[in-house]
Amino acid sequence: MKLLYDTFPVIIFFIVYKLFGIYIATGALIIASAIQILYLWFRHHRIETMHVITFVLVLVFGGATILLHDTKFLQWKVSIVNWLFGLAFLLSQYFTKTPLIKRFMQQNIGLPEIVWSRLNLMWAIFFLVMGVINILVAYHFSLNAWVDFKVFGILGLTIVFVILQSFYLYRHIQNHPQPEPKK
Repeated sequence: MKLLYDTFPVIIFFIVYKLFGIYIATGALIIASAIQILYLWFRHHRIETMHVITFVLVLVFGGATILLHDTKFLQWKVSIVNWLFGLAFLLSQYFTKTPLIKRFMQQNIGLPEIVWSRLNLMWAIFFLVMGVINILVAYHFSLNAWVDFKVFGILGLTIVFVILQSFYLYRHIQNHPQPEPKK
């Protein structure tokens, strides 16, 4: 359900793009992102940092796309978001006590510290590379191909990355002792 919620603005963008074109779809993306933020606030009384960063970038770059009628602003937004996430993972590795990936996952699995570091680095590289791939697609393919890549290609590559990562993790997961059931 969270995946559907997190991808709600992108799904709206894709549908509106196919029906009405890039500029109306960009407006729909901005509105859908605002609805997502409002829903988070009213439902949980908090907003995740990722959603705030994404919304601000959608508003700025999407607004520039609409005002200047230049799709490159929106296309760059995708890379900038990926690069910011990549940098966040990378910097957390060297400038904080706990790598970002460990903060996200440590309640679910136990791993040796070296594996947390490697996993964090893998995610940093993944996001940085995804930003580069997005720019390559944006500049070397049609707008239609870029929209398809944004919606399906990035999601598909992320799923493949997670699957490959799970094979790596499987070898290193440490079992957490389960409490004995009370008799």
